[in-house]
Amino acid sequence: MTADMSRIRNIGISAHIDSGKTTLTERILFYTGRIRAIHEVRGKDGVGATMDSMELERERGITIQSAATFTMWKDHHVNIIDTPGHVDFTIEVERALKVLDGAVLVLCAVAGVQSQSITVDRQMKRYAVPRIAFVNKCDRSGANPARVTDQLREKLKHNAVMMQIPIGLEDKLEGVVDLVTMRAYRFEGDNGENIVEGDIPASLQVEAESRREAMLDAVSMFSDELMEAILEEAVTEDLIHGAVRNGVLANELTPVFMGSAYKNKGVQLLLNAVTRYLPAPTDIRNTAIEVVKGGEEQEFVLSNSVDDPMVCNAFKLEEGPYGQLTYVRIYQGKLRKGDDIFNSRTGKKVKIGRMGRMHADEMEEIELASAGDIIALFGIDCASGDTFTSGARISLSSMHVPEPVVSLAVVPEDTKAQDKLAKALHRFTREDPTFHTAVDDETGDTIISGMGELHLEVYIERIKREYGATVQTGAPQVKYRETITRVVEFDYTHKKQTGGSGQYAKVQGTFEPSEDGEFHFESKVTGGNIPTEYIGACQKGFASSLVEGSYIGAPVQGMNVVLRDGNSHAVDSSDMAFRTACRATVRKFYGHGKPVALEPLMLVSIEGPTEYQGDIIKTLMQRRGVIVGTTEDKGFIRIDANVPLAEMFGYASVLRSATAGKAEFTMEFARYAPAPAEVAEELVKAYQERRAEGR
Repeated sequence: MTADMSRIRNIGISAHIDSGKTTLTERILFYTGRIRAIHEVRGKDGVGATMDSMELERERGITIQSAATFTMWKDHHVNIIDTPGHVDFTIEVERALKVLDGAVLVLCAVAGVQSQSITVDRQMKRYAVPRIAFVNKCDRSGANPARVTDQLREKLKHNAVMMQIPIGLEDKLEGVVDLVTMRAYRFEGDNGENIVEGDIPASLQVEAESRREAMLDAVSMFSDELMEAILEEAVTEDLIHGAVRNGVLANELTPVFMGSAYKNKGVQLLLNAVTRYLPAPTDIRNTAIEVVKGGEEQEFVLSNSVDDPMVCNAFKLEEGPYGQLTYVRIYQGKLRKGDDIFNSRTGKKVKIGRMGRMHADEMEEIELASAGDIIALFGIDCASGDTFTSGARISLSSMHVPEPVVSLAVVPEDTKAQDKLAKALHRFTREDPTFHTAVDDETGDTIISGMGELHLEVYIERIKREYGATVQTGAPQVKYRETITRVVEFDYTHKKQTGGSGQYAKVQGTFEPSEDGEFHFESKVTGGNIPTEYIGACQKGFASSLVEGSYIGAPVQGMNVVLRDGNSHAVDSSDMAFRTACRATVRKFYGHGKPVALEPLMLVSIEGPTEYQGDIIKTLMQRRGVIVGTTEDKGFIRIDANVPLAEMFGYASVLRSATAGKAEFTMEFARYAPAPAEVAEELVKAYQERRAEGR
């Protein structure tokens, strides 16, 4: 670990799925000497890329978990996190960007700015992460890095400036022209490790000069010295580098680099840009909240100094081959093996046993780590997002955790599988804040919820592979309700004589619909016709009978019971008699209230580009949705609608298909509303069939 924090870079590599992030990371590790051989995503040799260490990742050719590694490039220590591109694994991007200082936004030279590029960019802006762009796959048919740079400006509103132009494109890609040095660079050798510098080809001289002039115009806005040097025709490379770095650190400039990771072209120059332009830990302002005397909270800026009290953030938990791993980013101070540290959330003290630096799923043990570093601790009991300190009550801001939108019911096949499933779900919910589990009180099903069908599909596969649990999946049952729609008067007498003391209770009153959806009981009995000691029994009798209605067999919601009169017997009346009378009253008179089935309505909020407004509304109309509001801002629209939960299963895939993956949605319970006649008929039929079968 370098002692000079200005030579540390904590970077993330993020992009739309299949833009070449993992392939790019593989080349970075090769050129920095971290690995000795290059392996491909879905490689024919069966090895797979280094950072795709999970068997499922290698099979599917996608990144599922963010993976951390570290390497050295020209006396700079570089911590790298390779993140997933699929929106279902968005939490992996969130937690990486939360602790990183800079990022490389990878774009496909053919597809350009895609849906997840927009999402990732939005996440980077949320955490104010400075970035540089790399236009990958310039060897592909249809590649056009200049068009992709224009899309960065138009679609993502970046101040994007090309720092290079390609020498050839598609199958004729040879290398790049650097607009700072005005030299051509070609990449030769079996793996492009030999960089050959030369003059700019004559056919590109005019374009290079034109692009350089545009680049200088853009970057000179961030340096008065460079602006003066341009006027005096005394521009130097160092002045340009300084101006670009100023623009990147201010989050007001996105320098664009290009090449082909797969064809081993342009990666070394991108590494130069990472160390030259992206921030060191000391360039980033990180704040925390400290609880001072009197319980007041005050914000302060973390120093990044190794000499100050230690503060670190646990941003990712993972069950690895070495046991429970806790990835932490150290913001100030030092961590030594054997140190005692405190969890700010729980107040508990923990001792650091083993600690190490991670290289995908491999670990190198260390004794000491300092401010600016990203390492892994072992055997630490904590939750994702916890802050650890050397004693002060300090908390770092939490990361943004989106709510899960898709659910599945998981049913273990036997008791053995039940135990394994419980262990798996306990682990996964600790590791992934967007993965939720719950037991449905009404159906008894174990419900898992996540960010999309692929998200849950991967976890089901991991439950089967990593824990050997045989489980079946299915859509969870929707929690329907029922209620009455008109006032019903009741008068019921319960008599039972079996020799000795019998049972007697008489109740009179009304059932009324309740506007607030709750059960209310009111006694208006006068004259002691029903003794006071039996009123409570009446309330309990009515309440217990509403657990399952007689219309569709669902809990009854929103009913007022007013007890007006009744009668009792000195010997035969009892708590049991009045409870039984009240339950029988509901069974006999409930149907007179013209009951209806109620279905849960969800408030669905969808955000996406304005151009897809019509497509989004169409998907909602097809699901019996009712639009309740729309807001538009800077090319994006938000649509709020009430949609029945029963219609929302599978909606994530439908929405992505309708909007080319550019829209996202969140969903929360709104209220219960009467179900349409055809839905109610199906529910009544299903309930009658269950009763006929004795269930």
